[in-house]
Amino acid sequence: MIFESFFKAVAQIGDPRFRRVLALGIGLSLALLIAAYACFLVLIQWLVGPDATVPLLGEVRWLDDLLSIGSLIFMLILSMFLMVPVASAITSMFLDEVAQAVEDKHFPYLPAADKTAFWQALKDTVNFLGVLISANVLALILYALIPPAAVFIFWGLNGFLLGREYFTLAAARRVGLPEAKKLRRKHLGTIWLAGTLMAMPLSIPLLNLVIPILGAATFTHIYHALQRRG
Repeated sequence: MIFESFFKAVAQIGDPRFRRVLALGIGLSLALLIAAYACFLVLIQWLVGPDATVPLLGEVRWLDDLLSIGSLIFMLILSMFLMVPVASAITSMFLDEVAQAVEDKHFPYLPAADKTAFWQALKDTVNFLGVLISANVLALILYALIPPAAVFIFWGLNGFLLGREYFTLAAARRVGLPEAKKLRRKHLGTIWLAGTLMAMPLSIPLLNLVIPILGAATFTHIYHALQRRG
């Protein structure tokens, strides 16, 4: 069911509305990554000054070096860690549009869904970002204690959090938040697995730019599939 939902989402990339949202998502993802990278450069300069001495390498001029061709590689590596909060941010902003495009194509018989107000979506995004960042900061302790398992902890933790958020937002459009939470608890295993499978490619530079929008579409399909089973 999870893979079927994902491949249906991929197959819809040719839909003009879907491509528009996908382009907006990629643009926003890049903008957020570049902004985060710029903040990182400023933080480095504030902590160590415009240059520093590194063993074996000698003097390193941070801004010159990090803004050179190597900075692109560094930003791609940074995106492995930043795309999880970025994914959560753009989900709340674009899920209504993505879900509507999916439902118009695959579930045209459904009545109009409740739209999430912008300020409510923004509030939900900020709250979820706080939970996501706090959980990942705490997880650094486990990464340090069990280094070989770090990547699996990262996938499992963020898969749980992202799956929980994506499914709740997709379901709440149709059945309201209280019922969406009940469904989430009932199908937690499936949702966690789907979220983990989504978190894994978020660690892959460039590919992680398209995953948030595909994830929103996939969880819309998953919600409807679970409802049909129920």
